[in-house]
Amino acid sequence: MTIPTMPGTEGAEASAGADRKESPETWEATRAQTQLVRDEEAYLAAEQKDIGRPVGDNQRELFVSCDAGPAMQQQFEHLRPEFIAIHDVATHSSRKLIAGIAAASKSAVQKLVIRRQGYGTTLATLEFVELPTSEGSTLRIYSTEADADTTSRHALARMLLAFSTLGVILVGDVPGHSMQGIFKPLHEDMITGPWPNRNLLLLPLSTANALVTQGMELARGTGVNVRTTPQVARPADAWNFISSTWTRLREELGPRPPVAAPPRTAPPESAARVAQPLPLRPMPAVPSRTAMPPPARDPLSRYLDQLSHLTGMVSCCIFEVSTGQDLLHAGARPGGAELAEHGAELMAAMLTTSRTLGLGHALPEAAITLGAHHLVLRAVPKHPGLALHAVLDKTHANLTLARLQIARMDAVFDEPTPTS
Repeated sequence: MTIPTMPGTEGAEASAGADRKESPETWEATRAQTQLVRDEEAYLAAEQKDIGRPVGDNQRELFVSCDAGPAMQQQFEHLRPEFIAIHDVATHSSRKLIAGIAAASKSAVQKLVIRRQGYGTTLATLEFVELPTSEGSTLRIYSTEADADTTSRHALARMLLAFSTLGVILVGDVPGHSMQGIFKPLHEDMITGPWPNRNLLLLPLSTANALVTQGMELARGTGVNVRTTPQVARPADAWNFISSTWTRLREELGPRPPVAAPPRTAPPESAARVAQPLPLRPMPAVPSRTAMPPPARDPLSRYLDQLSHLTGMVSCCIFEVSTGQDLLHAGARPGGAELAEHGAELMAAMLTTSRTLGLGHALPEAAITLGAHHLVLRAVPKHPGLALHAVLDKTHANLTLARLQIARMDAVFDEPTPTS
C-alpha cells in the first residue's frame, strides 16, 4: 500500500534517508515518528467495522487502490454488512425514495465518496440513508444511482444488488417487447456471480403487464427469490412493501451463523468481533399514513397475511358486516377503514337483494371487475359476521385464479394455532 506524501517533503525525506545511514539515533527517532502512519493504516485496513470513515456530518470517505466496483466488493466480502439496495430500471426514482425515507425518519441523506488512494481523485459517490433500529444499531439503504463514469456506475450497481440483503428494483414504463432485453444483463450477472443476495423485490411504478412474467424469468436458474408487487404510486406505498418484505426476511432467516474470519494480525478480541455478524433486524418504523402492524399468530392474522402475498394483491381487509368496522388490514391503499365501510355497504345491498328475491339470508360472495382492479367480497370461514374485502391489480391478477387461491386459504382455519 502506498501512503501519499505531503507536498514539499521530498527533500526532507531524502535528507532523513542519508541521516539514517550515519546515525542510529536518528533512525530510531524516525521509526518512532512513523507510528503516525499506523493510524492511517487502521483507517484503510480491513479491520474497520464500517465502509470508509466519517469526514463530516453526512459524508464518509473511502480510499481505494483499485476501481470503485471491485473495491466495494472487497468491503462487502470482508465486512458482510446487512443493507438494502434500491436500483432504477427506466426511471430515476431511487434517490427520491431515499430522500423521502430520510425526511420521514427525520434524518439526512448521506454520501459515501470513493477516492483513489495516493491521489485523492474522486472515483464515485453513493447516496444512502441510515435508519436507527430498536436495538441501537442502524440499517443502511443505498441508492445504486452513483455519480461516476458509466463503467464504474454499472459495476457499483451490480455489487450493491449482489451483496445486499434485500435488492429493490424500481421499474418505470418499460414496453413489454423491451423488458426481456433490459433485464437480460441482470439475469446473467445473477447466474455468473458472485451473487450472495437471495431476495429481489420488483416495484412497478407504472402498469407493466409483463413484469410478473419477467420476474419469474429473472429467478430462473439463480436460486434468488424474486417477488413482484402491485403498482406503486407513492413513496409511502413503496416503503410499505419494502418494510414488510424486510420484516418477513428477518423472521424467516433469523440470525446468521458465525463465519470464521480470515487469518490476519489483528488482536484476538478484534477478530472475534468481526467473526460475529449482526443478525437481521426488523425495519425501523418510519412515520407514514398507515402504520405497519406487527405480525400476529392467530388464524385471522395468518389468513390475511397469506392473502396479502397473492400476486396482484393491492389491499385486503377483514371487517364486521353489521357495523362496518375494520378488524385487520394488509397492503397499501385503500386503507382498512375505507375497505370495511364500502365492503359493508356492498354486502348490505346484496343481502337486501337476496332476501327480497327470496334467495336466502347467507352472506353473499361477489367478484367485481372495475377499470383497473378486481374486488372480491366473501364471508370469512368459521367466523360468523366477518367478511373479506380484497382489491387486486387487474394487470397482475387473474380473477378466476385469484378466487381459487383465496378459497384455498380457508385451510388456514383448520391448522393448529402456534403456541410460540
